[in-house]
Amino acid sequence: MGPGLVVMLADTDVGSIITAAQSGVQWGYRLLLLQLLLMPVLYIVQELTVRLGIFTGKGHGELIRNTFGAGWAWVSVMGLGVATIGALITEFSGVAGVGELFGVPRAVSLAIVTAMLLAVVLTGSYRRVERVAIALGLFELAFFFVAWRAHPQGAELARGLAHMPLRNSAYLYLVAANIGAVIMPWMIFYQQSAVADKKLQPCHYRHAQWDTAFGAVIAQAVMAAVLIAAAATIGRVHADGNLNTIGDITKILVPVLGTTVGRVVFGFGTIGAGLVAAIVVSLASAWGFGEVTGYRHSLEHHPLEAPWFYGIYALAVIGGAVIVDLAPDLVALNIGVEVMNALMLPLVLGFLVALAFKALPPEHRLRGPYAWLVVAVTVLTAGLGVYGGITGSLLL
Repeated sequence: MGPGLVVMLADTDVGSIITAAQSGVQWGYRLLLLQLLLMPVLYIVQELTVRLGIFTGKGHGELIRNTFGAGWAWVSVMGLGVATIGALITEFSGVAGVGELFGVPRAVSLAIVTAMLLAVVLTGSYRRVERVAIALGLFELAFFFVAWRAHPQGAELARGLAHMPLRNSAYLYLVAANIGAVIMPWMIFYQQSAVADKKLQPCHYRHAQWDTAFGAVIAQAVMAAVLIAAAATIGRVHADGNLNTIGDITKILVPVLGTTVGRVVFGFGTIGAGLVAAIVVSLASAWGFGEVTGYRHSLEHHPLEAPWFYGIYALAVIGGAVIVDLAPDLVALNIGVEVMNALMLPLVLGFLVALAFKALPPEHRLRGPYAWLVVAVTVLTAGLGVYGGITGSLLL
């Protein structure tokens, strides 16, 4: 157990938090049901990465290359690269935003975080990195306390669960953003590669499934907690507001929830989310490019033994920090990044399902009713994400 929990804690990254908060502000509890419906979808998708990693022993990029050829592998990993850039901008923007709330200059907070992220990976094995990531991600549990202190009204919550205005373009745009905030390309690359790097065997399959299921519940519960907190507080007084930064959220939360909850607790939850996501996103990119190009790509290698792997990781971390420091207004792209993830789902999920049918040993391939369920869920999820993203973008 471990890869599933880590990737799910990273799933509720800074961009996801802002997307959930914006959903609560604009639509109250009317996007809450979507968070619950995405729990099994998230599990179904990520369970395929577990199955592929355990029963083939290969990472996602390597398996695409071996199964469909180098051309398609490069198409997949270039999509990963685009998603990585977008994700790291949101993670570092969020961490820098929390630092500024406490009077820490942006450059200082980014430098501290960058040094810490480099030290964690460059000086540790896979298991050490996994433990550090889980410890950081557990700060996200603070969002449950924030939701509780927001005192949501049960009647309003029930009405919101029963009402989904699917004909509204603004609503559809946030539907797409929430789907893109839950299923991201780097998650698939990370978990399959982590399973392979951790050298999990078929005897570990059941435990890895439970790890993924537990993580999926935690991830969507955190998203739901942020949405509830925003709907019960900010949504009541700023229903037409736009939340582009963590600072926007906390500044409005402080008068309602108090300084401790609004700034300190929410800030620590955001830092945990941003740091664990930055580790996962950067490692996913390093693994993905390594699997396609063939350079050594394992945390079990010393940096001098796998310079390209650690170099890609360092470049992603340092590059993300520099971009945010030089162009801080890019944080306004948070929800747009999640919509971009949704628009990439046909490619991402298409490769994943195709591998589950073709690359697995015959006895572990998708078959029977579950195979039809997986296909139906992925087609519906990808279709809704693309439809909501395109429709919302055109009509907004």
